[in-house]
This record gives sequence, structure tokens and C-alpha cells, in this order.
Amino acid sequence: MEKILVTGFEPFGGEQTNPSWEVANALPTVIAGRAVVCERIPVSFRRGPAAVLNAIRRENPSVVLCLGQAGGRAKVTPEFVGINYADARISDNDGAQPQGMRLSAGAPDAYFSTLPVRAMAQAMIDAGVPAAVSYSAGTYVCNAVLFSALHALATSHSAVRAGFVHVPYSPEQACQLSKVTPSLPIALVLRGIVSGLECACAWG
Repeated sequence: MEKILVTGFEPFGGEQTNPSWEVANALPTVIAGRAVVCERIPVSFRRGPAAVLNAIRRENPSVVLCLGQAGGRAKVTPEFVGINYADARISDNDGAQPQGMRLSAGAPDAYFSTLPVRAMAQAMIDAGVPAAVSYSAGTYVCNAVLFSALHALATSHSAVRAGFVHVPYSPEQACQLSKVTPSLPIALVLRGIVSGLECACAWG
């Protein structure tokens, strides 16, 4: 049976939870006839991308979907592009805070997702989940994971298709904030991710 690898992040920035991992960990074991394997990865510029690449080598999936938290967004957002740039507003969980630097010297400036992000966003909307394509994965660890995975797969001429989806805060997180901040229930985001993965698998 072919595999889908889904990754989610550990908490960071003083949070106690991370909705990306809560969603990944709640996924069904089979989607679109493919076994779902989930991996919790560190919020680390050094260890995060390495953990994703190790999981790809170990599991040999046909589809890779990395999930990350985007506090402040109101929709589930498949990412269109990962850029070769790091500019961290806060330190990662290892205390590193790269600013204004390339992730990989000599690598291209950017890679486009190899998943059908527009169709995935529409599939989520059709399932009743607020969603939209995003054209910026930021410059923190989420973008580093996306860019590094796409670069590794491109340079190895792999047929594995990969992409990234940002998810909003959970309501439990938003309740702890002083300002009114968008959030979506984990169950709703989960429905969206399942719909997005079904769409991605239908494309090849």
C-alpha cells in the first residue's frame, strides 16, 4: 500500500499545544487507499527539515504534506511556494534565530509546491472548511521545512510530491490571547486536511 506522510510541529513560542500536530495525530490511518504515517517534528531550523527528510527516506511515501501553525490566519492555507530565505522573528526551540540569510547556498531562490494547492483549497471549501491558497509560507521554520523538502526531492529527481499547509490557532489557544484572534476547531481543520489529501491523491 502506498503511503502518505503527514508531519506536524511541536509547540513553540511559549504555546502549550500546536494545532498542526493535533490535526496530524488525529488523521485516519488510511486516506484515499493509502496508509497515513504521521511524524511530530521539532521547531528547529536545523533539526526540523532533517526530521522531515529522514521520515521521507524511512517511509518512502508517494505524498508528503507538512502542517504548521499560522497564528492570526482565519483559514486553512495550502502554500504555493517555499523560498530560500530565513528571517526569524523569534528564536526556534533550539535558541537559533537566523535573520536575513539563505537556507541553502547555491540552491534556487524558490520551489513551487508539487501538490495541487488550488484544487486542494477548493476541496476544503467544498467540504465546508474556510480555506485559501497562500503565496507566502513566511520566513520561519515552516518555510524552511517546505523549501528543504522540495529542494531535496527536486535534486534527487524523486517522484514524491510534497507541499505544506498552514492551519490557524485552535479556539483553546485563541482564548488565551489578549486580542481577538481568528481560530478554527481542530475537528473542522481535520476535515479540511482529509479533503485536501483526498484531492492530492486523486491528482496522481
